[in-house]
Amino acid sequence: MKATSIGRLPMSPTISDEICKKLADDIIAGVIAPGQKLEEKAIAEQFKVSRTPVRDAFRQLEGTGLIESKAHRGATVIDLNTEQLADIFEALGEIEALCAKLSAQRMSSLERKRLENLHKLSKAPNDAKDESTYSDLNEQIHKAIHDGSQNETLRALSADLWQRLAPFRRAIFFERDDRMARSRDEHDEVIEAILGGDTEKAFSSMRSHVANSSLNALTYLEESRRDAS
Repeated sequence: MKATSIGRLPMSPTISDEICKKLADDIIAGVIAPGQKLEEKAIAEQFKVSRTPVRDAFRQLEGTGLIESKAHRGATVIDLNTEQLADIFEALGEIEALCAKLSAQRMSSLERKRLENLHKLSKAPNDAKDESTYSDLNEQIHKAIHDGSQNETLRALSADLWQRLAPFRRAIFFERDDRMARSRDEHDEVIEAILGGDTEKAFSSMRSHVANSSLNALTYLEESRRDAS
C-alpha cells in the first residue's frame, strides 16, 4: 500500500492558477458576460505577465466548461446552464456517496487516521472564518474519501467532476448562508459513519452533503447573475 501523509499543505498557486481563479470568479459573478471574447493580449497586460500563463489559464478554464476555445477564433465565455450544472452535481453526489460507502468498508487504519486528522484541522479555519484555508482542507477531505474507496474508476470519475466543478468550490462559496459551518457539520456525519463502518449512513450523508453544496453554488450563481444584470 502506498504511504499516505497525515495532512499536507496545499501547493502554492502558480500565476496561471491566479489568473484562472480571477477570470472564473468574474465569469460566475457575471462581470464577464456570456459570449464575451477573452483577449490574450489584454489579459496579459492586465496581470502584467506574458501570454504563456494566460494560455495556461485558458486551458484550465476550458477544462471546467466556463469557456470554449476554437482555432483562429480565440476563447469565448460560455453561457452557464444551471440545469447542466445541477446534473454534474447530481452525478458527483452519487459517485462520492458510493466512495464514502466503500471507504466505510475498505479504508485502512492509516487512511482513517488521516481522514480524522484532516477533519480536526478544519476546525480552526471554521472558527476563524478563514474560508480559503477551509476550502483547501475540504478538498483534501473529499480526496481522502475518494482514495479510501480503493476503486480507481470511482477515483478517476470523482477527479474529473471535481475539476469541472472547481470554480464552484472556491472559498467565496463558503461565505454565504454560513455554508462553511454547515459544511463542517455535514463532514462530521459523513466521517463518523465512515470511521464507524456504517456504510448506509456514509452513503446517505455524503449524498446529502453534496446536494447541499450544489444548492449553495446554484443559489450563489443565480444571485450573482441577478445582481450583475
